[in-house]
Amino acid sequence: MKLQQITSYEQSKSDPGAIAFTAAQRHLSPYPKGDVRYVETPEEAIADTKAVSLEDVKKFHTDFYGASNGDLAIVGDFDAKEVERLTGDLFSDWKSPAVYARVPQVYRNLKATTETFETPDKANAVFVAALPMKLRDDSPDYPAMVLSNYMLGGGFLNSRLATRIRQKDGLSYGIGSSLNVDAKDEYAMFMTYAISAPQNASKVEAAFKEEIAKALKDGFTPEEIAKAKSGYLQQRQVSRAQDAELANKLGSYRYLNRKLAFDAEVEKKIAALTPAQINAALRAYLKPNDIAIIKAGDFAGHPNPSSAP
Repeated sequence: MKLQQITSYEQSKSDPGAIAFTAAQRHLSPYPKGDVRYVETPEEAIADTKAVSLEDVKKFHTDFYGASNGDLAIVGDFDAKEVERLTGDLFSDWKSPAVYARVPQVYRNLKATTETFETPDKANAVFVAALPMKLRDDSPDYPAMVLSNYMLGGGFLNSRLATRIRQKDGLSYGIGSSLNVDAKDEYAMFMTYAISAPQNASKVEAAFKEEIAKALKDGFTPEEIAKAKSGYLQQRQVSRAQDAELANKLGSYRYLNRKLAFDAEVEKKIAALTPAQINAALRAYLKPNDIAIIKAGDFAGHPNPSSAP
């Protein structure tokens, strides 16, 4: 297992995607080494993996593993009473030796950074843009920001970024955005990811910035919003119809002390959103000057034609 881990880390040292995402995560999580939130470099991860022993693993398991704080969610055709009996028989004596403590996600107003990493002889380049936001999933602006992300890049081929960069300009093989919002802490992460030929990476960056500026200046149209509402709400319904996704949601909601009525309320708010509410929320949270831009690729071997001598 150590060999497998080390091999994976070694490969990540030259992989554009791994390099770009590691750099983005290290920017977004600026904690000191030793903090559980610290993001290791591949070199650090290799050294730590080599140093760990079987006794270290056994001790960690003994010191931390237990079922005292567990939540169980099951979706499917089963006997609830039998599952409850088995759960008690199998786990009731497995006590957690350490007291559970949640590690918070802390929002920081980070200064923007632009980093470029050379990965010689790699066919593809990777573009990553990341921005932390002070937002929780029960905040008043959460529904508007979720729909905004869907229209920007979360709606895959129908989103603005995909329409412009992938379909119209033909610069990227794949592009999309995500908005991950915490349920406990006021901490959210907006991220855009694109794969392109190395010589097109700077054009992808320029087009991304132009589309963000356009959305902030002109906002989303009523027609665009109506289509997005329909698509996004249908996507949530389909997600709840998948057993694995529903079980995962029920398990997390047990931990959060929530019912599925929370989802119904969020969807009701999304359906009622006005263009003015959506555009105001986008302008309040999406700050272009704070976005971190990370690119990794063989740029020296594939110079931008417009800048070549």
